[in-house]
Amino acid sequence: MKAIILSIGDELLKGHRVNTTAPFIAREMGDIGIPVTRIVACSDDPQAIRDSIVSSFADADLVLMTGGLGPTNDDRTRGAVQELLGRGLVLDEPSFERIADYFRRRNRSVTEVMKDQAMVIEGSVTIPNTKGTAPGMIIECGPQFAGRHLVLMPGVPAEMEAMMRLTVIPFFAPLSGAFIRHTPVMTLGIGETLLAEMIAEVEENLPLGTTLAYLPHATGVSLMVSTSGVRREEVEEQNRRVVEAIVSKAGHFVYATSEVTLEEVIVKALLEKGLTVAVAESCTGGLVGSRLTDVAGSSGCFLEGLVTYSNQAKVRLLGVDPATIEQHGAVSEPVASEMARGCLERSGAEIAVATTGIAGPGGGTPVKPVGTVCVGVASKSPDGTVQVEATRLTMYGDRHQNKLRFSEAALRGLLERLKQMES
Repeated sequence: MKAIILSIGDELLKGHRVNTTAPFIAREMGDIGIPVTRIVACSDDPQAIRDSIVSSFADADLVLMTGGLGPTNDDRTRGAVQELLGRGLVLDEPSFERIADYFRRRNRSVTEVMKDQAMVIEGSVTIPNTKGTAPGMIIECGPQFAGRHLVLMPGVPAEMEAMMRLTVIPFFAPLSGAFIRHTPVMTLGIGETLLAEMIAEVEENLPLGTTLAYLPHATGVSLMVSTSGVRREEVEEQNRRVVEAIVSKAGHFVYATSEVTLEEVIVKALLEKGLTVAVAESCTGGLVGSRLTDVAGSSGCFLEGLVTYSNQAKVRLLGVDPATIEQHGAVSEPVASEMARGCLERSGAEIAVATTGIAGPGGGTPVKPVGTVCVGVASKSPDGTVQVEATRLTMYGDRHQNKLRFSEAALRGLLERLKQMES
């Protein structure tokens, strides 16, 4: 069974909106063994919608559509499907009651427009909308498109996601006839080319049914190992062996084999060890602290963050020696070390990280070009001994990219120190 995602909306084609629904649908369908072979964006024009459905059914058994189910004039998906299949509309009473109750609780009367929202195409399985008003539909398309299914869902991500999890996935999972296992391999501190060289032997000997995808992102690259087959046990075992082979080759560049962020790994490790952390930031402007505190439960380990952007702030809040700044410059390993040490001592944390760098576009020199960052990490052992190290790195990007990569370097320094503290 193969699927195509058809995203409806002029706003997608004009660049006013990013298509955030399609990736979610593709992941969910893949997890039940139904691969998505194409993602199509289509205008709100009824004829364009019909043509897209027909062409999609030439290559797929299932077309999942989002958008165009609302009450406004530019919501034309339902009408286009009606005309294509030659079917009328019927009132779905449970949906109508849900909509009516929704508006009554807001002291609004039920209008004909609201009632129209509860109309579904004849012969469809209604998908309840637990997050909004318009219901979705699962339609078996009959003789015209034998064996084909259409799924109609709203374009609002929260509404679509609830429909997928509660109704669409349970409906199609028994029909897939296959099982797919996706395992992410999360890496840090390594580029795509070098990573490919390290795991070339693994990639050249992938077993039948397993694929390897490189997923570059703003701070590096991760991998996705996907294995498909008809027997769950065999798929799981084959996928596991490939992942283990990659980890064996890539070594310390791999920080997780699940869909987790670097900051989630760090917060989990801090909580498990009963350690606290503090951050002192210059060039990253609070981004390191923001990423750590994005993780639920970080209040159990994150003590404080200081944004010491100016030299005066570094001296006043962290105790950096003005002579160190004068001799080495604010962007230097000695200053990063003193920032980290000062943050550690003044916060009372067991581990601290500091950043100082040149994000750009100006401020660089031949010796310290734009993209230079110095990361300091300080930690305190149970006997009170303090260890401080600093590293200088160079990134290549615009200001936004550099700040993000600087924060990644700081988090990487934290993780490496946490691993050292284990031994």
